[in-house]
Parts: sequence; C-alpha cells; structure tokens
Amino acid sequence: MVRRESEAAYTDPAVPVGERVADLLGRMTREEKLAQLGSVWAFSLIEGGRYSAERARAVLRHGLGHVTRVAGATNLKAAQVARVANEVQRFLVTETRLGIPAIVHEEVCSGVMAREATIFPQAIGVASTWEPELNRRLADAVRAQMRAMGSHQGLSPVLDVVRDPRWGRTEETYGEDPYLVARMGVAFVRGLQGASLTEGVIATAKHFVGYGASEGGLNWAPAHLPPRLLREVYLYPFEAAVREAGLQSVMAGYHELDGIPCHGNRELLGDVLRGEWGFEGTVVSDYFAVDDLHSYHHFAGDKRQAAVLALTAGTDVELPATDAYAGALAQALDEGEVGEAELDQAVSRVLRHKFELGLFENPYVDEAAVAVTVDAAPHREVALEIARRSLVLLKNDGLLPLRPGAGTVALIGPNADDARHLLGDYSFAAHVESLMQARERKGLLGQTMTIPDDLEIEESTDGVPTVRDELAARLGDRLRYARGCDVIDTSRDGFDEAVAAAAAADVAVLVLGDRSGLTMEATTGESRDRSSLDLPGVQEDLVRAVVATGTPVVAVLVAGRPVGGDFLHEKCAAVLLAWLPGQTGARAIAEVLLGEVNPSGKLPISYPRTVGQIPVFYGHKVSGGRSHWHGDYVDSPVGPRYRFGHGLGYAPFVVERAALDRTEVIAGGSVEVEVTVANIGDRAGEEVVQLYVRDPQASVTRPVLELKGFARVSAGAGERTTIRFDLPTGQLGFYDRNMNYTVETGHIEVYVGFSSDGHTHAGTFTITGDADRPEVRKAYTGAVHTG
Repeated sequence: MVRRESEAAYTDPAVPVGERVADLLGRMTREEKLAQLGSVWAFSLIEGGRYSAERARAVLRHGLGHVTRVAGATNLKAAQVARVANEVQRFLVTETRLGIPAIVHEEVCSGVMAREATIFPQAIGVASTWEPELNRRLADAVRAQMRAMGSHQGLSPVLDVVRDPRWGRTEETYGEDPYLVARMGVAFVRGLQGASLTEGVIATAKHFVGYGASEGGLNWAPAHLPPRLLREVYLYPFEAAVREAGLQSVMAGYHELDGIPCHGNRELLGDVLRGEWGFEGTVVSDYFAVDDLHSYHHFAGDKRQAAVLALTAGTDVELPATDAYAGALAQALDEGEVGEAELDQAVSRVLRHKFELGLFENPYVDEAAVAVTVDAAPHREVALEIARRSLVLLKNDGLLPLRPGAGTVALIGPNADDARHLLGDYSFAAHVESLMQARERKGLLGQTMTIPDDLEIEESTDGVPTVRDELAARLGDRLRYARGCDVIDTSRDGFDEAVAAAAAADVAVLVLGDRSGLTMEATTGESRDRSSLDLPGVQEDLVRAVVATGTPVVAVLVAGRPVGGDFLHEKCAAVLLAWLPGQTGARAIAEVLLGEVNPSGKLPISYPRTVGQIPVFYGHKVSGGRSHWHGDYVDSPVGPRYRFGHGLGYAPFVVERAALDRTEVIAGGSVEVEVTVANIGDRAGEEVVQLYVRDPQASVTRPVLELKGFARVSAGAGERTTIRFDLPTGQLGFYDRNMNYTVETGHIEVYVGFSSDGHTHAGTFTITGDADRPEVRKAYTGAVHTG
C-alpha cells in the first residue's frame, strides 16, 4: 500500500473543489497527468472472468482517467461488474502514489449496456412518445443502475438531428426536429446527472456536431452544413443541454465539417462550446478518433500531431484506450509542440469531475446491493410505459384493434419470434456480437485491438419475450405461427407455410423489419447504412405473397428507421411501427394489437416514400419541398408517406378551439396559446397536441413551420381538455445576416394540431419593439399547462 500525505488539501472534502484540483495538480508528475487523459478497456484488466492484479499493475501504475465499459465489454453479471469496479478502484486508491480513482463509463443508448440491466426502447422510440418526462425517468433508472454497478459516466444522449434515414444510427436519435431533440435531450441529462453529481452520473451528449447529416447517409462521412443551419438546427440541442441542464460532457463526432474533423476543431470545441456557451465539463473522444485525425482523415501527419491537434482543440480524454495521448503526446510535450498549460487544463477538468462525483470519498459500491437495483421492477415498468407510448399506428382501415374471439390469427415474419430483433444496436446482446467479431478479425471499427482469448463473450436475451410469446399467452390455440423468411437471407423456403397459414386464418399479422447491431448481419445500427428503405431480404415479397391470399393483413414493423415499400403501406389494412421496443416491447405490441392499450405514439421523423425524396422533412424553407413549377417529381409525390408528428389512435381527437391571448407583444414578452381538444371516440385515449409557428417574412428566409411546443393529454370518451402554451418571443429568434441571434419585429403565425400537416390556425400576433430595447435572450422552451 502506498503512503501519501494525509494533510494534503486534495484529500480534504471540506476544501472547495477548485482548490482541491489545484493542489492535486501541483503534486502530479507528467506521467500521472497523461494517465488522467487516457483510458483502458475493462477486459484488459480481467483474466478468466476475474480482475487480474497482474494485468492491472502494468497499465494502472501511474493512475487512469477512464475505465471503458466494465459491464458493456465483458460477460460479467451485475454483481461481478461491481466487484471488478471496486477492485480497480482499490488498486488505484491504495497502490498508486496519489490514490486518484477512475471514472468508469458505459454505453447507455437504450439503458445500461450490461448483461442484466433493463433494456429500454431505442431512442427513436422514446422520441415517439413525445413525453420528455418519460425520458427523464428512463435516465433516472439508468443512473441508479450505473451507480449500483460502480459506473459514473454514460455515453448518451445522442443529440444528432437526423433527416436522412439511410444513416444507420437513425435509431439512436430523437429524430429530425431540433426542438423535439432538445426537449428529449435536456430531460435525459437532468435524469442522468441528478440533482448533484455526488449521486449522479455524467451525461455525455454526442456526436458534436452534425454527425447525422452525413454525405450520402454514410457513417463517418463529411457533413455539409452552412453556418446558419449548423447553429439553428444541429448545434441547438447541444446548446440547450449545456445552458438548461448543465451538461457535463460532450463527445466529438467522427466526421468533418468544412474540411476540419470535429476532434481537431478548435472553433467548435473552444470558441462555441466553451467560449460562447460557458461549458465547463470534459470533451471525450469517440472511440479511436484521436488517431483518426491521422489514420482516417489525413488531417495530421502522424499520431503525435494528431494528439497535439486534439488536445489544443479541446479534446480532453482519449477513449476507449490510451493511444495517441500516451507516448506520442509525451513526445510532443518534450518537443514543445504543445504546452504544459494545455495539458494541465485538460487534466484539471478530469480531476474536477472526479471530485464532484465524490470518488475520492466514496470510490467503492455495495456489491451485495446490486441485485435489488439492476433491472428492478420499477425500471421495467418505465420501460413498458415507454414501449406502449412509443408505438406509432401509421395506418388503420378499421382492422385494429383485433376483436376478442374474432377467429384465428396467423403470425408470420422474421421478427415475430426472435427476442434479439426487438433490441437496439447498443443493447448488450447486440454489442457483444461486435466483440465476438472483433476478436475473430483482430479489430473493431477498423482498428487493431487485442481482446483476450480467455474473455468469455456470450449473447444473452434471457427474459425477453417475443411477440409470439405475448400473443400466444392471449390467443392460445387461435394463434398459428410461420416464420416465412429471414431478415436478410434471400431464401423463400418458408413462403409456402406462411401463405398456407395466412389463407387459413381470419387475419394475418406480419412482424417484419430490421435486425439492429454493428456486425455485417445487421441491417440497422452503427455503420449499417442503407441505399434503400424497402424491407431487407425478401420480406417485401413475403408481404405480396401473404396479401395475395385475401386475408386482411396487419404489418408490424420492428425497425430502426422508416421502412417498407409502396405495396406494404398501400395494401396492408393496418401498419404499426414498433421501432426497436426493448425487453417489454413484445408485450406492448400485443396489447396494442388486441386493443388493451390505445396507440398514441407520434413520428419524430418524416417517413419517406422512397430514398429519392431524401432529405424530406417538415421544416423546409418556403422555396423547398416542391419542384417549381409542377410541384411533384415526375415519378413520385414530393410529400412524405407519413408526416412528422403523425400517429393514429383508437380514440379520435379534434381541436375544438385555439386562440391567442393577445395580438401584439413587445420583444422579450410572451404570448399564451390556449387550445381545447376533445375526444370524440367511444373509449379513453391519449393525443399529442403540437404547437407550430411560422414567420412569414424576415430578413433571412425561415422554415414553413417550426415546432415550438407540445403536450401529451388524455381524455375519456366524449371528454375535452385544455392546454395553455406559454410562447416566449425569445424562442422565435434566428441568426441574422451578421450571424447574431435576433428576435425581429413582425408577424408570427401560430398553428396547433396533431401533426405537422393536420393543424389549425390559432391566430397571428405581431412582435413590436424599437432599436433602443436590449436584445432578447434566447429561450429554449415555454411553460405548458394542461387541464
């Protein structure tokens, strides 16, 4: 055990954090400082499924910044994860000179990526709830599970705005609209970080910035974003997370903007993020991305220059394992290519987080308490509530809900009886596959890495029911099952059985779509970009064959992006979009199909008819969205198949009244929009009331519609409810010709409704002001009152 000075200021929790950081930094050698900017894969510290002190001693002797995925990069169960985390911290605290604990980070895209953790719906499904409070509760559950296992930083939320669903990571996002993405992101950050980091988990917003606007919808490709679009759409959710929620970490994107890779972009990471917004947290690299400045982008001449460019731009921590920030950065410091001040600044940010997390006082967790926290019943209830409200009924000719006792049901399709296909790309089961592939190929993400041969890796979907399981429990022997085909395999050997089952049934339920993941067998997920939005494999042919029987067909799409060709959407009597609904998703699907739950999800992204329309999104400019002067394409309408915000239910709602409380407001003031909606159906239901604005004339052109508020409401049959939106004028600004945020005087049109297409004009008001008035501060949202 190493002895250290007990009177050192950094060891005293009563000393202010800033003073503790300065004291500790002043005691550190360069090797110890560099170690704080690095990381190590958890499996590098494990041998035979157990922590290895011998392996740890070789890589932890100077300390460590981050441990990469004790849960997500091993096969350990939750209690074992906690044990390994404790043993790593014990070594760092007792066997290194200064006793600095490490931050353990995990992926948390659809819950903690851990073997026994709750698997929530993928983010695109969470966005379809249009209920940020559910995302806060999701993140709150993730925080509890992570802290129980000894983890401190989650690599989420994904705040990429995506308007090209060819991009494989569409499923990880909150969709196409910056306001919706921001509301969901702010809620997640608040839930994950909690009231204080001493009990919270650091949220890491990614991928900074414009990653989802890639050329051709291809992963890691350049994004072509002019400055105004970059600020108003793509930077906006990150800015809201920093300014509203106190976001503590940002991950830079793999891609480049206007010739500058994001990890080496001083203007983005320094001038905008830290300078304009006042961000005080850490910027972490995406995996392997510091060296990518050299090996992928050819932006740096070698690894040393890559380290210099990244550090001076503001990239503080290198993940997932120390590479360029080791010997290469040390050489650069020796040669004076980067100064000690830049090193100290980055180290200070990392240390500050460790103090604020309380790691120096409480580096260990209670291993015996893990079992009651990870995948606890309340967390599963949150997952189920999200799954229910995430399902989007795209089309219904009256076939749904299926009536009790209405005959036999043929259940068909590759996603009907496969639990793995219900899960997103950063679920444990999906990601373990990428580790298996990495071990076989001696690399991950195109990078060379060593995964120990003795690391146990095993895919697991234990306890995740399938759609077949849930429907069989409700329908008994009225259910007939035939797989039909695989997701991507081109074999039609199962068609005859599927057609026979459909022909003999009263209704056919086709469960189709994607397989999410990172490997070549996946059709959606990271680096699984597509050139077509038709169903993969021979699934479109299966739809044609089943529809040809004449039996009414319900299509259930389990997918990571909008999918399905014209035939499916036109000929199936009902289409239900389930996204990737997680471990409780099959239950939610069965409940909606049988009418136990009223579907209420809304699209967070426009649903194209064909890739030839891309990009297609609701908030286009007035000169966009059509071909002048004929309007449509020669061979297709220009409008999407389903509009942003669209989603049907079994209980129809109408807007009875929408009005403004004033027709004139001084810049800096606000307008109240009052909306009364009524449930005109014969059963209780839920609806999402959406508030849009339009600036008909401004000094720069504006979108035809912009979402500025929304509220999920419920009402019994024949009941009505009232919603009051507070609309601050600070929400209505834009970046003027000098790139200053400006709230201009003039008219603003206000619309309310249940999608970006079906809306009611609530009124028009005029913003007034004069040149002597102080500039209006940007507002990110307004209050909403219901009831």
